[in-house]
Amino acid sequence: MTGDERTVLNNWLEWHRGTIAVKCAGLSDEQLRERSAAPSTLSLLGLVRHLAHVERVWFRRVLNGEDIPKLWDKDRHNDADFDEVGDASVKEAFSTWEEEVELARAISAAKPLDAVGDRNGQDCSHRWILVHVIEEYARHNGHADLLRERIDGVTGD
Repeated sequence: MTGDERTVLNNWLEWHRGTIAVKCAGLSDEQLRERSAAPSTLSLLGLVRHLAHVERVWFRRVLNGEDIPKLWDKDRHNDADFDEVGDASVKEAFSTWEEEVELARAISAAKPLDAVGDRNGQDCSHRWILVHVIEEYARHNGHADLLRERIDGVTGD
């Protein structure tokens, strides 16, 4: 709970990354696909797929300027990460998320907090991106907590 700005931001992001992994640990593929409540398509697997997309877009596309496609065919269907989990590979989703996290860590470590990326023609600082990605994880970890409790009663941080 001490450190400079970069350390604090990185520690919060790492804590949230670890939290989504804990929320998914020990569940079957079917449990990871289980939806929250109709009409929502929210599932733990969908959250992992979405967070892989978040990592890719904010760190690789926006901050690093990489011209790479969105994951899960989101150019075709914006909510594909959430909606299309019925036949989605759990192994692929977690592998992709882990890969995107590693790439994001490397990009983030190489850039100063004042580095500026481009999001659809709008300047976006590395600092802002870190705060935004923390916010994404925090919000979705709240969803994950409720989903996990509904699936098997497990609660906690």
